[in-house]
Amino acid sequence: MSTNDSATTIRAFKQAVNLSPKKLAAWLETPESKEVGFKSSEGGESVGHHSGRRIVELLGQTQAEFSSEDVAHAKTVIGYIHRHLAQRPSGDIADSRWRYSLMNRGHDLQIGKK
Repeated sequence: MSTNDSATTIRAFKQAVNLSPKKLAAWLETPESKEVGFKSSEGGESVGHHSGRRIVELLGQTQAEFSSEDVAHAKTVIGYIHRHLAQRPSGDIADSRWRYSLMNRGHDLQIGKK
């Protein structure tokens, strides 16, 4: 992957993830955050919750600090957020598992609506 491709991915990642590292880290500590998402047969932490912890780390990095694995994770997060937004359910989503799953990936539709 070229440096330009990485830079484009990192910019898109930082646009898609609209929660600050501090707000995302605080959200990941809530019971609601821990209750949503796919868990392996062993239980434990959900895929989205684990991704959220990695997103907090990535948000604290400069572009130069992103490894190829970090850029790959950023692409996965961008794809998830875009797919998830396209599947928005009807009705009030304020306290929905759909919204909480999206928030685990660092995106909150309620930003700027308060």
